[in-house]
Amino acid sequence: MKSFDLVLKGGTIVTPDRARPGDIGISDGRIAAVGLPGTLGNAAHVEDVSGLHLLPGLVDPHVHFRDPGYTYKEDWQSGSAAAAMGGVTTGLDMPNTDPAPATAQAFAAKRAIAEAASHVDFGLYGLLDETSLPHLSALVDEGAAAFKCFMCDTTGDLPSPSDGAILEAFEILAPLGIRTTVHAENASILEYRARRLKQAGRTDAHAHLAARPDVAAVEATHRAISFAEWAGARLHIAHESCAASLPVIRAAKARGVEVTAETCPHYLFFDESDLERQGGHLRINPPIRRRHDAEALWLALRDGTIDLLATDHAPHAPEEKQGEAIWDVARGIVGVETQMRVMLAAVADGRLALCDYVRLASEAPARAFGLYPRKGSLAPGADADIVAVDLSWRGAIDAAMLHSKHAFSAWHGHPAAGRVVDVYLRGQRIVAEGALVGRPGTGRMIRPEMPAPAPRNVDLTLEAETKRASL
Repeated sequence: MKSFDLVLKGGTIVTPDRARPGDIGISDGRIAAVGLPGTLGNAAHVEDVSGLHLLPGLVDPHVHFRDPGYTYKEDWQSGSAAAAMGGVTTGLDMPNTDPAPATAQAFAAKRAIAEAASHVDFGLYGLLDETSLPHLSALVDEGAAAFKCFMCDTTGDLPSPSDGAILEAFEILAPLGIRTTVHAENASILEYRARRLKQAGRTDAHAHLAARPDVAAVEATHRAISFAEWAGARLHIAHESCAASLPVIRAAKARGVEVTAETCPHYLFFDESDLERQGGHLRINPPIRRRHDAEALWLALRDGTIDLLATDHAPHAPEEKQGEAIWDVARGIVGVETQMRVMLAAVADGRLALCDYVRLASEAPARAFGLYPRKGSLAPGADADIVAVDLSWRGAIDAAMLHSKHAFSAWHGHPAAGRVVDVYLRGQRIVAEGALVGRPGTGRMIRPEMPAPAPRNVDLTLEAETKRASL
C-alpha cells in the first residue's frame, strides 16, 4: 500500500457533486488519493477528523488587504490571518493600493510584501487604467491573476479610465486570456446624483443608495459587456447587487460572451431597512439595495446567472466608518473571515445546498480565474487546501473575535453556523482546533493558467454580416 505524508481519516468529503464519508491522503503538499474510509493504508501522520466535514479551501477572488499604502486599515499579515481563520486558503487582492500595481515594478514590490507576510496563497490584480495600458503584457508576465477596472470612484481615488482606454485594454488582454474584473457603475451618473443630493442637504444613510440608482449599474454592466464581447475578452462583474443588471448578464451568457459574475454575502443578507440600524457601517460600493434585489440575487445564484461568491473584504479604521454625514463615511465592509459562517447558516436554514456552497465559494472562483484544478478541488493532484468544519456549531458572529486589524464589523451578532476547526494549506496545518498556528510568509503567489478564448471581435462580426448579405 502507498504511504502518505498525512491522511485525514473519517471525515465527510464535500464536493460540488456530493458529500460522502472518506479519507484523504496527502503527499508533497498535494492530494494524492481520496478513498473510502479506512482504505488508504500507511501514512507518516494520521488525523482523525471524524464528525467533521472536509471542504476545499475557499477561493475569494475579491479582497482588499490595503497593503502597501493603507496599512492602518489592514495589512497582508492581518488580512490573510482573517482569511485563514475563515477557511479562505486563496485570496485575490485588488489593486487600489499605494502605489497601485500599474507597472511591473510596482507589481513586483507588492508581491514581495505579500510573500513575506501572507498566511494563505494569493493572486494579485493588476490595475487597468490609462497609465497601465503600455504595461499590461509585462504585468501578465509578472504573474497578474487578473486586472481590475474601476469604472467609477473608488477607495484610493484612482481615476476611472475612458471608454477608449477600456476597449483598448480589452483588445490587448483578449489574446492573453486574462480576465478583467469591472466595478460596473456609471461614474457620471454617480457624481451628478451625489452632488445634487448634497446640494439638497441630504446627509442620511439612504442618500448613498439614492446617489447610486439601478440604471447606473445596468448601463455600466451593459457597456462593459459590449466592449468585452467586441474584443473577445474575458470579463468578470464584481459585487453584483442589482436585480435590474441580471437580465443583461443572463442575455450576454446566452450569446456566448465569456462573462462571469459574483455577489457578496452583504447583498444577500442586508437590505435598505438595515441602514436605520447600521448607518455608516453599511456604506458600501455598490450600495446595499432593496429586499427584492437580495431575493433576485439568491435566485441568480441558483440558476447560474451569478457564478460565484466573493467577499469584497474592504476594511477601514473605526473612525473612518463614522461621521455626521453619510458622505464622510468610508465605503467598505469586512467579510473574509465571516463569509463561510454566514453562508453555512443559510445552508442550515435550507436556503442553499452545502454542495452548491462549495461550488460557489471554491470551485467556481478557481475556474473563473484559471486556478482550477490546482485550487478549489479535493481531487487527486490538487493542492491540499482543506477546511475541516464542525457543521453542528450554531452561534453568532462576534466582532471581538475577528482577526482583521480592527475588531468591528457590520456582521456582529448575525446568525452563524459551522465552526472552522482545522485549515490546511498545501498540506500544512495553518489553523488547528480553531486557533491560528501558521506563520506569516507561508502563502505563495499563484499564477493563473487560462487558454486564450475564441475570438469574438469586429472582423468576425463583419465576416458574418458579409456572408449573410450574400445569401
